[in-house]
Amino acid sequence: MPSNNVLLKTWIGPYGGVPPWDMVRSEDFLPAFEAAIKQSAADIDTIANQSAAPTFENTIIALEESSQTLERVNTIFDVHASNLNVGSIPDIERAIAPILSKHFDSIMQNEKLFARVAAVFNSEAMKTMTLAQQRLVTDRHRNFIRSGANLNTEQKFRLSEINAQLAGLFAQFSQNVLADEELVAILTDAAELQGLPTSVIDAMAAAATENTTATPTATANSWIITNTRSSMEPVLTYATNRKLREKIWRTYYSRGDNGDSHDTNELITAILKLRAERAILLGYKTHAHWRLEPQMAKTPENAMNLMLQVWPKAVQRVKEEVADMQAVADKEQAGITIEPWDYRFYAEKVRQAKYDLDFNEVKPYLQMEKLREGMMWCATQLYGLEFEQVKDVPVFHPDVRVWKVLRQGELVGLWYFDPYARRGKRSGAWMNAYRAQKNINGRILPIVSNNSNFIKGKPGEAVLISWDDAVTLFHEFGHALHGLCSDCQYPSQSGTSVARDYVEFPSQLNEHWLTTPEVLNKFAVHFETGEPMPAELLAKIEKAATFNEGFSTVEYLASALIDMKLHLAGNVKIDPDKFERETLDELGMPREIVMRHRTPQFSHVFSSDGYSAGYYSYLWSDALTADAAEVFEEAGSYFDKSTAQSLYDQIMSVGDTIDPADGFRKFRGRDVDTKALLRKRGFPVGS
Repeated sequence: MPSNNVLLKTWIGPYGGVPPWDMVRSEDFLPAFEAAIKQSAADIDTIANQSAAPTFENTIIALEESSQTLERVNTIFDVHASNLNVGSIPDIERAIAPILSKHFDSIMQNEKLFARVAAVFNSEAMKTMTLAQQRLVTDRHRNFIRSGANLNTEQKFRLSEINAQLAGLFAQFSQNVLADEELVAILTDAAELQGLPTSVIDAMAAAATENTTATPTATANSWIITNTRSSMEPVLTYATNRKLREKIWRTYYSRGDNGDSHDTNELITAILKLRAERAILLGYKTHAHWRLEPQMAKTPENAMNLMLQVWPKAVQRVKEEVADMQAVADKEQAGITIEPWDYRFYAEKVRQAKYDLDFNEVKPYLQMEKLREGMMWCATQLYGLEFEQVKDVPVFHPDVRVWKVLRQGELVGLWYFDPYARRGKRSGAWMNAYRAQKNINGRILPIVSNNSNFIKGKPGEAVLISWDDAVTLFHEFGHALHGLCSDCQYPSQSGTSVARDYVEFPSQLNEHWLTTPEVLNKFAVHFETGEPMPAELLAKIEKAATFNEGFSTVEYLASALIDMKLHLAGNVKIDPDKFERETLDELGMPREIVMRHRTPQFSHVFSSDGYSAGYYSYLWSDALTADAAEVFEEAGSYFDKSTAQSLYDQIMSVGDTIDPADGFRKFRGRDVDTKALLRKRGFPVGS
């Protein structure tokens, strides 16, 4: 193993070791992967070929402790691929993806290894294990079977071919979408900025100044709108120039769908075909049935039932919202029919008319840094976590900052924050776990990060964010808290390593603390005066809590339904654009709304298997969230100590050591009531 490659070395430094971001060189990745894969293969051979009889310790625990070098290399590379995807990184990703796939298949198809896992699973010792240990063994055994351990030699070979091809297609899909997100709109006429808040204009000007190298036509006297959601939404919401709104809307929603070298439609067709073939090979009706088997929903039918319970209510609400918007447009004699690029713009006008609420009035109170302080304050009140910024660890970009996290004076982990958009960073917001918490041979602390795409303003000025971005900030921090609160023994069960349709539950629940009076009064302060948000403005926000819920629900559900139906279609060749268009027509999709993630840019689903046939998870988790939130409401406060302690004990700290349904039941006192979801969204509860 090359001794001079920092990627292959155990992390050193404070806090139990930290990623050596300051020493990473892109040319080290390929040799590091090669060496780490060899080491991982050696680890697996040692476990599989040992002469001792299979036990929980020498097989299951040994697997938990194996391949650690490869995990570290992969973690650092994944951060580069998401946050610093420039230079040679795209080529490395395309090269390494199928190699990693082949290696992981070699583990899951190792007959001797599977025989040992099966022996532990079928042993008498299983009966005396703890619940967490039983779940760990059961999950390991099931994962081997779901990954083809029972297939014959010819079938295993074909499965490996499929997985390698998919890995390559996923990498190419990601790179294509990222390339289209590099597109920018450059404005040179100040008249086009009419209606935009000053903070947005300043951010666009700063982007132009910073992008003169990457975008030569940008100048200090121009404004840039990048092709990301954080840049797109303010324009669609506030720009009075309708042609500009349409241009920005079309550019954003056509990512991956322009018939050029970055078009993703053929990649999607190939991905769907291979997924369908793989599912049949593994003995499942469809990819959706394979994916949902280990989730809370269990079957696609259960997931579809929940979505279709909400869909017609959301569509009806959209009709009412559009009627309100059209009435405003007609009153203003705009001479238009509401189109998708008008929705956000006229929704704001309706909000002002119905609730006397203008989010332009709210934004000066939404300072990113103050809200960050607010969500940390909430974590202190709820879970006893304390955050102290540190500067004694390396970071991968100057924008990144780090906090150590303590509980009752004891270090429990590190939190990295990478808030700003930049070239080579994928759009959106997400949480990473750099290191999972575990306690097998001594306590290993979690290292987690939150990543956003906020737009910098002028140097030294507060970064103001939208209300939606504020919600997202709290959401992603909920994932981070799930990792930081983890108190498990085995890394495969710690933190966010839970069912896909359960993992969004803690993060969605964390959104609720943004809207509490305690947070808004203390941390929603004006960026110039420092005055808290006025009580009357707080009252307006609360009164308008479910405003535009039709739009947000339909926008999301359309993507979730398309995802599920694509993966229920079976082993047929699919034209993604045609399938999307025809399926939405059948569902009665309102013409004034487009999917939150159109198929050609649906990275949740096509950049990995991650959320494939699983985008419904946000709604499934929100059913849990809505019901759980009512526990705090019944207690009289979102800061009720006993309720928060129960949340920590039953949800936040236990990872996957218990069945998630049991954890929720212990917290709520009963099974989930899905009517709470309808109440939360302001939809009628009856049929």
